[in-house]
Amino acid sequence: MDASVQEIPERLLGWYDNHARSLPWRAPPGLPAPDPYRVWLSEVMLQQTTVAAVQAYFAKFTQRWPTVMDLAAADDADVMSAWAGLGYYARARNLLACARAIAARGGAFPDTEAELRALPGLGDYTAAAVAAIAFGRRAVVIDANVERVVARLFAIDTPLPAGRKAIRDAADHITPDDRSGDFAQAMMDLGSAICTSRSPHCLLCPLSAACRGKEAPERYPVKPAKKAKPQRGGTAFWIERDGEVWLMRRADKGMLGGMRALPDDGWNARADGNGEPPLAGEWQAAGQVEHTFTHFHLSLSLRLYSGSVHARTANDDGEWWPVTRLDEAGLPTLFAKAARLALALRRDD
Repeated sequence: MDASVQEIPERLLGWYDNHARSLPWRAPPGLPAPDPYRVWLSEVMLQQTTVAAVQAYFAKFTQRWPTVMDLAAADDADVMSAWAGLGYYARARNLLACARAIAARGGAFPDTEAELRALPGLGDYTAAAVAAIAFGRRAVVIDANVERVVARLFAIDTPLPAGRKAIRDAADHITPDDRSGDFAQAMMDLGSAICTSRSPHCLLCPLSAACRGKEAPERYPVKPAKKAKPQRGGTAFWIERDGEVWLMRRADKGMLGGMRALPDDGWNARADGNGEPPLAGEWQAAGQVEHTFTHFHLSLSLRLYSGSVHARTANDDGEWWPVTRLDEAGLPTLFAKAARLALALRRDD
């Protein structure tokens, strides 16, 4: 390892000491880690989600459930509702499963990467991040920002995903034994503020002397060609009576599992919906909304029921919800869009 590469940890930590982001789940540089619960919760929320989007959710969760034991005792529906809008809802189900596994241990998080990885929903990244940041263990922590920084530092040109092994090996090479949590967070902050995906600020980078890719940083990491996302179609159904709308509880497994939602026609990532409404009678077409999931685009048509509605619908796995309190139902973003469309039409009538 040449001298410039050997200096990476010291240079980066020196930069971090002066430029670390102030975040509610972090301790200041050089100080002991905060509550492992807060570190774990933030890392789960931050998966494929921006810091800006997470901060309000983090504040809401920690105010409502200040400890892992509080979260473990929470009602599933309350947690799923509080998570609504943050996306990737399997994270919320795993969050509850993990909290309950921790509660079964008496509320204490394990402090090693291997033990953390054995908990429900903790993959390699989250286990490494919690081990390093919450417990000061040496761990190789690689998120999208770190992946980009390391690929540029070492000019790793093997296309992803095959290039990830070389990136991990290189990250392992420069991860220090001391202050590993600070080092991991420093790499994240560097990728977020300096070594950005577009127009990186190389002149401001504390690692520029060691960077082998600085002549053409935007080449790295080398990404595979994007595959076109398939287009799917489906229908959601608005059934209202006496100022209340019928909401379903989606199956625990599958897309948007465990969430409240409008009834729909069974669309999924692999197939269009069948168009069949949950009730016989007259239905009014009310436009459509668009939504993009990780693996497909969805055009969701909305239909409004104009027949008389009895106390229960054809499918009893749901509840009547006051229209004036619909924002408290915790609808996932797709169905919140459809509900806004229905409410707009309702006001126009």
